[in-house]
Amino acid sequence: MDRAIGLAALTVLELSHEEQIRVAAQAGYTHVGLRLVPVAGQPYQHRFESRSVERALLDSGTRVLDVEVFRLTPETKVAEFEPILDASARLKATQLLVHGADPDEARLAETFGTLCDLAARYGLAANLEPMPWVDVSNVAKAMRILDLAARPNGGLLADAIHLFRAGDTPQALSGVPPRLLRYAQLCDARPQKPAQMEEIIRQARSERLFPGEGGLDLRGLLRALPADIPLSLEVPVSQKLPPLERARRALNATKAILGLAEGT
Repeated sequence: MDRAIGLAALTVLELSHEEQIRVAAQAGYTHVGLRLVPVAGQPYQHRFESRSVERALLDSGTRVLDVEVFRLTPETKVAEFEPILDASARLKATQLLVHGADPDEARLAETFGTLCDLAARYGLAANLEPMPWVDVSNVAKAMRILDLAARPNGGLLADAIHLFRAGDTPQALSGVPPRLLRYAQLCDARPQKPAQMEEIIRQARSERLFPGEGGLDLRGLLRALPADIPLSLEVPVSQKLPPLERARRALNATKAILGLAEGT
């Protein structure tokens, strides 16, 4: 399979960056997604040592697809992200994962544009990921920010669980220019959308399902995305499985879904 597939940090969040890279290589991934900027309340905090991570990448032959999480709030000072952008470039990442958490669209677009400009200096693209519990909660809102910012290295990141939980469908991506869709995140989930936002968040963070085990229209989503778009497998599951088994099951399940979506 020629498609680039990365192991997202959330799938094996208990692992250090170096351990994540080694597990990804053992499981057969081409890439990893590194969480170098932890989110609030994250249960695991891993020290980042650039040389050690570079060595793990070199030894394993694995590459970095994206770096996360760049959360843009009313208080965000984009310049403070520069050390991480510099490190991301040295690790040869190509994508940044961005959350829009500011209710003022004009201000958020300005902040996002500033991040895009800084990222461009390091050869990186910035991708807005809609999530139901932040201000940029769906595809339409993300597109408004992208249109307002109007930066060539801005993009939209579709995450399967967030897309469907927000009430979007694969058709929501039909109006998105393919150049804005640089990679996507894949997982599955229970078909029923929880009534409470707290449960939506809980499932997204710790109880997703391997592709094909839930009720999301993953085949439709894959067909709506550009052909051979890189995929990041973000599948935190509630099952008590060793990290390597988790990674392997996610990859094998994804390959099966890809075969169905491509009609093979």
